[in-house]
Amino acid sequence: MLEQGRLAGLIFVIITIGSMMYGISKAKNKLPNVRRIAGLEAISEAVGRATEMGKPVFCTPGWADITSSSAGATLAALDIIGHVARMTARYDTRIVVAVSFPNVLPLAEEAVQQAYLLEGKIDKYDQDMVRFTSSEQYAYAAAVLGMIQREKPATCIFVGQFASEAVDFAEAAVAVGAIGIAGTTSTYQLPFFAAACDYTLIGEELLTAGAYISQDSARLGSVHGQDLAKLIVFVVVVAG
Repeated sequence: MLEQGRLAGLIFVIITIGSMMYGISKAKNKLPNVRRIAGLEAISEAVGRATEMGKPVFCTPGWADITSSSAGATLAALDIIGHVARMTARYDTRIVVAVSFPNVLPLAEEAVQQAYLLEGKIDKYDQDMVRFTSSEQYAYAAAVLGMIQREKPATCIFVGQFASEAVDFAEAAVAVGAIGIAGTTSTYQLPFFAAACDYTLIGEELLTAGAYISQDSARLGSVHGQDLAKLIVFVVVVAG
């Protein structure tokens, strides 16, 4: 017999899996509509501004490893950075990416290199575009602040998992006059980004970003399925 309190969890899992499978199946015939995410829509304008000013675009996928519980946010951040890199490659704009964990470094390098390859600009790719800092929180924070001060980017994109360094990054972007675009699943750091940055991806908007950018049917279908599962659970809770 199931232990008391476990039945509701089992039902929720079944509803979620069923909804996701339904969403993925439906997306094979027609992609679901995903509302526009202002932070992602602003990336094109922000990269264009950097191109016009002749300044670089600075990105960082946050302070988290892909083996941690925040792996989802880090992988979503790498999707966004790859999207940004395609734009910088297209417009011959310099990009600087600061990475905090060794496991994330090859993924970030691959994302940027692949972006330049897809744009037919592989000869423009430079290994110095992706820079390893440190997995120690404040060493990473100090390195990022130093890069922003030295490079004077026109656009700063902070996406991924962040801790107390979030407010310092946001203020550093403002200090050099950069457009700030941030996104995190950390509810503790979201207020700082929302207050100091021009655009903020809030919670699940960051996790949805990869699917939104890729327009992949399986990923968009799974997002649609998760939303459907939440709606079903919400109705059940209200009915209860």
